[in-house]
Amino acid sequence: MASKPHSLPHDPQGSSPGSTGPQMFMPPSARELRAQALHRLQVGLLGLCLMLMLVGLANIIMDRARLSDATAPAGSAASPASKSDPLADIGVVPSPEAARPAESPTAIPAR
Repeated sequence: MASKPHSLPHDPQGSSPGSTGPQMFMPPSARELRAQALHRLQVGLLGLCLMLMLVGLANIIMDRARLSDATAPAGSAASPASKSDPLADIGVVPSPEAARPAESPTAIPAR
């Protein structure tokens, strides 16, 4: 008792200054509410700006890809090497040329 002069001997709530009991709720002041609102506004505007920049970057990338596709030579995309089947090249599946029936020049056309 002598070591804690501010506490009462029969304090059931433990509300003395040195106690670790429940604390009272303090509503935020007008200044704190304004600071929270300003912080939320700043975060929201930053997020909006970042999304606009991301959409703009994607638009630039798509425009450059369309431009490079338009200027690419047409013969390189239609070459027979690009149409080959890699599985047919290693022998896993039949090649597309083998799947087509070969026409013989000696065949007699049906009447």
